[in-house]
Amino acid sequence: MTRQPDNRTNDKPGDAGDSARLPTYLPNFCSSAIVFVVVLIAVLTSIALTLARQTEWSSFFSDLAKTSLLLVWTSLAITTTLCVLRSWLNRFSVAGASILTFAAVIIVITTVSEVIYWLGMTYSPPGMPVPNTWFPQHHWYFLSSNIVVGAIMTGLALRYFYVSHQRQRNVESEARTRIHALQARIRPHFLFNSMNTIAELTRTNPKAAETAVENLSDLFRASLADSSKLVSLAQELEITRVYQNMEQQRLGERLVVKWQLNELPQQARIPSLTLQPLLENAIYHGVEPLPDVGVVEIEGRRKGNMIYLSVRNPLPIRKFKSEAGNQIALENIRERLELAFGSSASLSRAIDQTHFQVSIAFPIKK
Repeated sequence: MTRQPDNRTNDKPGDAGDSARLPTYLPNFCSSAIVFVVVLIAVLTSIALTLARQTEWSSFFSDLAKTSLLLVWTSLAITTTLCVLRSWLNRFSVAGASILTFAAVIIVITTVSEVIYWLGMTYSPPGMPVPNTWFPQHHWYFLSSNIVVGAIMTGLALRYFYVSHQRQRNVESEARTRIHALQARIRPHFLFNSMNTIAELTRTNPKAAETAVENLSDLFRASLADSSKLVSLAQELEITRVYQNMEQQRLGERLVVKWQLNELPQQARIPSLTLQPLLENAIYHGVEPLPDVGVVEIEGRRKGNMIYLSVRNPLPIRKFKSEAGNQIALENIRERLELAFGSSASLSRAIDQTHFQVSIAFPIKK
């Protein structure tokens, strides 16, 4: 494994410089899904307003058409404007982005209202005995009422977006804190065994002891890395083989690891330390208790846009017991997979009379 210098900085996630670079809490109005939701809300609001105004069905549909046209076109104009301003709004603080967004929405509502009013004035023939009800007749009331309603709805929407964004950030921050604490943890038994192995090798094979120290350093570097970032599958396989070499020095011929990887995309992304803890569990629970040789099988295959990895180890003669450390490690991996890939990733376990197997599946992300 190539040795990398430790180029850590003193920057912390809570620094002001990082918070200033955080994107605004507003959703991505360039997304087709967000546009669809906005239009749907506009239509449903139109139905609710029309039902509140009308007392009979004869005029319901004409009023609904008029109201929905106003709200839908205004909503589309607002989403288009916020989509165009999205990268610019991200440069400001939460308060600044909120004020500018509020101002932009009010300007759009004013502009659309003015356009609709002047269209009515232009296309309504003078001296028409019956007023054209499709267009507003009272300029300032129409304009001011739209601005007031728009201001109230915008304020409520901004508050909702902010609270939802903060809640999501708190959930992710809590998950990342818990995962980082678990990921930074190397089992004491492994550390003690490794140090004992290195101490023994310093007397019998100094060169092997030096290699073991470097391997242990690589494992600690990977364990203390930022758990929110993904690494390539090639890096994860490499660090898992480094761990295998460490245990091979200690267990010797008692440990046999069979790798069966069928043309996996090496640049696919995976949370750091996903496969290595599975091998650690397999050795600790399946190989160490055996009096003779224990074989661990690591298999990987690709099917469509999914990657499937499994680690299979023998069960000792005594009944297998899932210890707390094993449960914590598996739950750690499950949470990190869900955080990275959502519901498309999974972790499953299978146990029979002779073997225990853990399988993970995740989509290819390059």
